[in-house]
Amino acid sequence: MTIETPVVTSSSSSRVDEGDHDRFTHLVHEGYTLPDGGFVPLGNSVVEGMVNATPVRALCGKQWVPGRDPQKYPLCPSCVDIARSLGWSLPGP
Repeated sequence: MTIETPVVTSSSSSRVDEGDHDRFTHLVHEGYTLPDGGFVPLGNSVVEGMVNATPVRALCGKQWVPGRDPQKYPLCPSCVDIARSLGWSLPGP
């Protein structure tokens, strides 16, 4: 049996539609860290998205090209609900 640990990265929204309703820090499931230390990627990482201007997908389904400081925005409530339902522990309150 292999136990996999999810790697979650937060990033802010920066979509073509720049409305204030999209201004959240979203959680991105980038892949799994295996017990032996290996990493299994699930797609583009947030860093890769920022460097190459390629889109990433948040837990809530939002797809965007990351580029803003995630510290400036509140966590997306949908991403938080999904992460908690999966049993992930999140930083902060």
